[in-house]
Amino acid sequence: MNDTVAKQAEAAMIPPVDVFEDAAGITLYADLPGVPKDKLDLQLEADTLTIEGEVALDVPEGMDATHAEVGLPRYRRSFTLSRELDTGKVSAEFNHGVLKLRIPKAEHAQPRKIEIKVA
Repeated sequence: MNDTVAKQAEAAMIPPVDVFEDAAGITLYADLPGVPKDKLDLQLEADTLTIEGEVALDVPEGMDATHAEVGLPRYRRSFTLSRELDTGKVSAEFNHGVLKLRIPKAEHAQPRKIEIKVA
């Protein structure tokens, strides 16, 4: 495989992502239209989170696309996660093409109330 073909095989769309933070962790929403759950892959290696999804657009038999704006059949996006996050407790939901990831902060990074004693 030549370099051009290899680069096209690796090329991917970057999905739009919103990240919200609260005292307990972060919530990430990634828009992945056209990706079925069985073609969605989440990888967590060291402090890198990678989201990949393969688009499954059905074209009716006997028809060809005359105009196509989705030129790449897959999504990919990677994030470097803070060491304050507890990557062992990541939860994921996928609904109507939107991936929701919840990554809590590690216990040592969460705010805590300090009790004040009267002497």
